[in-house]
Amino acid sequence: MTALTLSTAGAATLRADALVVGIAKGAKGPVLAPGAEAVDNAFDGKLAAILETLGAAGGEGEVTKLPAPSGLKTPVVLAVGLGQVPEKDETYGGETLRRAAGVAARALAGAKKAAFALPIEAVEDAEAIAEGALLGAYAFTTYQGSGGKSDKNGNGSGNGPKAPLAEVALLGTKPRDKAYKAAAERAIALTEEIKRARDLINTPPNDLTPEIFATLVTAAGKEHGIKVQVLDEKALAKGGFGGIVGVGVGSEAPPRLVKLSYTHAKAAKTLAFVGKGITYDSGGISLKPAGHNETMKCDMSGAAAVFAAVVTAARLGLAVNVTGWLALAENMPSGSATRPGDVLRMYSGKTVEVLNTDAEGRLVLADALAKASEEHPDAIVDVATLTGAMVMALGNRTFGIMSNDDAFRTSIYEIAEEVGEQSWPMPLPTELRKGMDSPTADIANMGERMGGGLVAGLFLKEFVGEGITWAHLDIAGPAFHEGAPFGYTPKGGTGSAVRTLVKLAERTAAGDLG
Repeated sequence: MTALTLSTAGAATLRADALVVGIAKGAKGPVLAPGAEAVDNAFDGKLAAILETLGAAGGEGEVTKLPAPSGLKTPVVLAVGLGQVPEKDETYGGETLRRAAGVAARALAGAKKAAFALPIEAVEDAEAIAEGALLGAYAFTTYQGSGGKSDKNGNGSGNGPKAPLAEVALLGTKPRDKAYKAAAERAIALTEEIKRARDLINTPPNDLTPEIFATLVTAAGKEHGIKVQVLDEKALAKGGFGGIVGVGVGSEAPPRLVKLSYTHAKAAKTLAFVGKGITYDSGGISLKPAGHNETMKCDMSGAAAVFAAVVTAARLGLAVNVTGWLALAENMPSGSATRPGDVLRMYSGKTVEVLNTDAEGRLVLADALAKASEEHPDAIVDVATLTGAMVMALGNRTFGIMSNDDAFRTSIYEIAEEVGEQSWPMPLPTELRKGMDSPTADIANMGERMGGGLVAGLFLKEFVGEGITWAHLDIAGPAFHEGAPFGYTPKGGTGSAVRTLVKLAERTAAGDLG
């Protein structure tokens, strides 16, 4: 894992492999951001002009490297674009700093240490830079060449990529200040767990079956003092979990329901997080066509997010009880698989006519939601890569939020915006419920095609306990990034929704929610 240090050293005196400064778009050309003063002095006050000559404009995500002059203790200066210069009396936003730090960290893969001299006006800025740099310093190399190991020059051996930046030093901070120390500790815990989620999402499905996933959760629970309970296929069948069993029955890798319980002696409230964990989704008998199943190892991203969020809450010692429910199954076609037209009796007692076996996520979530509701938590939030319809509606970078409580939905939207996760509140139109009426069962797992993401939300709502506040996050778009990396977001698994869940837990612990 990438190390993080806080430093009071000046930019001109700290030894590192590279020194990162910010540059922004000004009215008359690029402008150096606060934090770069000592570096500019080493360039005789001409750094902005030199960067402009090299083609830098200060645009967001722009990277310009140049040799450092003799007055610095680092061989390379990296200028990263921050976008437009803030208006008078305004500062660079947290997400701007987070993304810039992530870009710089990615550009410095293979380096041992980089000093970040980006604008820090308050402890929140330092935390944002730390998060971005640590998240940007990521590579999934388990199955490539040297496994990400670098030689003394930072180059990967064989066909392996360069290893992530090994150490991030934040300049302009206060290492002995309690607030700065707490911010650094939070950034480390949060980003390490997001990287854990990314690793799980990126792991091939032949190496991450429901059973293996449950084993990894159990090990993490022992490490962080979290109680873990695992229901195997026999316990699920005996307990009447028809949704989870019905999805997993076609696979040779049987399903699991995993419960993580983090408790705090001073907690006044309890949150339940429920994650969809389809370790591979072929579509089942309703088989996905070629071109739509190659990335379906990511269909357990919701469970990975919930797992990471609960462990983060434990590592931070939050004064809130957090329960995580991971509904794990592999959706495969076989002679024993659930067929379109079959009726499943769910854990709640309701019956569901399965019209499409590729609408399986809502079936495993329904059982987990019903089980979580029995404990009467103050709120339930489920997270799932649930529908392609949500991607059609909101694109690849934004998750949808649905809820049975408008105020709770708004709170989650505001929290997501605060932590830098793009989201959008979505409705649950009651008229769409009729499309799921079944002549055979209590409800069908499919409804109207138009508004399919909302239909899925309405289906899940049917399995939430009476009077329990609930929200559904459909992260189908941002959970797995297939394009080029940007900001602190890598190609592949992203860890979407972890930061939102953790901030929700922190707000609840502080008594700021309901």
